[in-house]
Amino acid sequence: MDKILIIDDNSGIVSALEILLSLHDLQPLCAITPQAGLQLLRENRDISLVIQDMNFTADTTSGEEGRELFFAIREINPDLPIILLTAWTQLEMAVELVRAGAADYLGKPWDDNKLISTINNLLELGELQKRQRASQQKAIDARSELQDKFDLREIIYRSDKMQQLLEMATQVAKSDVPVLITGPNGAGKEKIAEIVQANSMLRDEPFVKINVGALPEELMEAELFGAEPGAYTGAGNKAREGRFEAADGGTLFLDEIGELSASGQVKLLRVLQTGEFQRLGSSQTRKVKVRVISATNSDLPQAITNGSFRQDLFYRLNVIELRLPPLCERPEDIAPLAMNFLQDNGSSKKLSPQALTALTRYQWPGNVRELQNVMQRASVLCRGDTIDEALLALPKQASIDRAEVHFEPSRELLQQTLASCNGIIAQAARELGMSRQALYRRLDKHGIPY
Repeated sequence: MDKILIIDDNSGIVSALEILLSLHDLQPLCAITPQAGLQLLRENRDISLVIQDMNFTADTTSGEEGRELFFAIREINPDLPIILLTAWTQLEMAVELVRAGAADYLGKPWDDNKLISTINNLLELGELQKRQRASQQKAIDARSELQDKFDLREIIYRSDKMQQLLEMATQVAKSDVPVLITGPNGAGKEKIAEIVQANSMLRDEPFVKINVGALPEELMEAELFGAEPGAYTGAGNKAREGRFEAADGGTLFLDEIGELSASGQVKLLRVLQTGEFQRLGSSQTRKVKVRVISATNSDLPQAITNGSFRQDLFYRLNVIELRLPPLCERPEDIAPLAMNFLQDNGSSKKLSPQALTALTRYQWPGNVRELQNVMQRASVLCRGDTIDEALLALPKQASIDRAEVHFEPSRELLQQTLASCNGIIAQAARELGMSRQALYRRLDKHGIPY
């Protein structure tokens, strides 16, 4: 049974509320002075809601006593819903306190049905907020635990999707099986490969990286497997060590593996199967022990269908797949990444609420790399302390309707926007591109006073 604290110096009002609450399976606790009410609040930490009067001294109508009581309650329990009982003379004060975080105000005499409905709605909302806070704390604890146990290479993230990916990446790191990292360009596939390597048994061994997609086809095999003198035009007079030899005993990261030539695929398959290969222009078989981590933004199953990628090689590479979601699928990561990029540039500049909103709504076709470039440019061009939306220069055509539908502002963005608009809900709603009702719902969801 939820406990409701009633603080009112009128015994008739207290008795009426006691009866009303009891009839609706709510447990009333009563006090006739602010001091007694605050003492009950300290002794009963499980009180779910407070109903308080605005005046406690005879012939006093200013509402100042109610104001002092309200803020005293907030000091004890900042999240406790408070309903104000007001006379028409205290309406302005009540509105001020609602802006400061009071849940609602009701005039005397009140409507019983409206009061009970308000109480039930607030109790339901309070339970929802409690579950959300517990869920948020659980997510924070999970991130902290992962960061304490593993080397995450200082990766910045807040989203559940990245938490799940990193948990899987650190789990598979200890094995020596091939890992395939899939995801769009610029999303951070190399960072995930670094995390896998940093938490593997081979973390102190060579870690060699090569972007297969950046190599001309005629040089690809030489880069991977090495070449003998004169094996190809421009090879020179010295033997060339390939990346597999350089990575012997450690890890080789093959980025853009989908661009590997057909002959390169055959040789790579052989290395994965036997550890053996031959340098370009040589018949001597060499043997290495290398863990291969590969990455691609290509649709390899479709490439297999098209005949441009070997199915047997795909299965060798794809023992474990780590799918890195695009930035637009994890909007919770955008703000912390953006602020981190500013700090990396040695900048003390801040982002305006409008800029944060624009960053969150943008679809980021270039993913994290594009975000980094945008923040670097904005930091250089900003002449003041705050980067506004105009300085971001985000392409208008990339903010599509789907982003509008799925845009969900974070608690931090809501608080910053509300503060920048001096608590004016209508202005804050316009800045965030939503209706006042939608903004009210999100403020209530996050327990943000308005």
